[in-house]
Amino acid sequence: MFGVGNIGKEKELDAFKAELSEKDFQAFSEFIYNEYGIKMPPVKRVMLQGRLLKRIRELNMKSYTEYKEYFFSKEGQAKEIYNFLNVVTTNKTDFFREPVHFDFLRNEVLPKHSGNGFFKVWSAGCSSGEEPYTISIVLNEYKRESPSFNFSIHGSDISNKVLSSAAKGVYAENKIAIIPLELKKRYFLKSKDRLNPTVRVKPELQRNIALKHVNLMDSHYDMNETFDVIFCRNVLIYFDRATQERVIGKLCNYLKPGGIFFIGHSESLSGMNVPLDHIRPTIFRKI
Repeated sequence: MFGVGNIGKEKELDAFKAELSEKDFQAFSEFIYNEYGIKMPPVKRVMLQGRLLKRIRELNMKSYTEYKEYFFSKEGQAKEIYNFLNVVTTNKTDFFREPVHFDFLRNEVLPKHSGNGFFKVWSAGCSSGEEPYTISIVLNEYKRESPSFNFSIHGSDISNKVLSSAAKGVYAENKIAIIPLELKKRYFLKSKDRLNPTVRVKPELQRNIALKHVNLMDSHYDMNETFDVIFCRNVLIYFDRATQERVIGKLCNYLKPGGIFFIGHSESLSGMNVPLDHIRPTIFRKI
């Protein structure tokens, strides 16, 4: 049986069941595309509605329209942008995801490195860190065989939330199930909490990694160097074709001639005017 307090709570919950209107969705959709190049078609309205709900509750707001008005206000644009991005962006990643790329890096790219200077890799769209840490494992393993080999890894993402998670380097233990036991022992520390088993990457895995916020839609990127390899995987899928071509073109400005460019298995550069030669599926070399 409900008391007066429960009835009030039911009314509060009902307030949050109001739908994200087509007009409000359109305002958010246009902003996301214009500022970040991310496609948000009408079929994503229910998804955005669900993702914004938690944020609206955190701000003690009563409706999506109230949140929209705050978001587009001067204060909202100053304070809410990164919270909004953390809500709307998807950050699905795993260790050794699409392993053919890491096999190619280890067996085809590294043996041909001249050894002059640092070997530099950029993980563009690094999410919560699994990709740059996987790259670090591969490069550290190569360094064990070639002690003179030196490297640096840059990881970037549009979401400060996932960059913070990447910097901590703490993951559920089942996230590293795919990694061979020898490498687990070498590069990860187990937590003592067996009810909530986690692992932390060891300092040597983090030592050569720098993380920074980068919006791939910016006219240029705050990078004062070029890279031997760029990973930009499962990022292009959020852009339309014209935006994909522009982003790839800009990324190629930071790739050394002959450098390797990796994309995700569900992505394609077919028909794009970019300075890349196709080597294998999802693997390209800068002309």
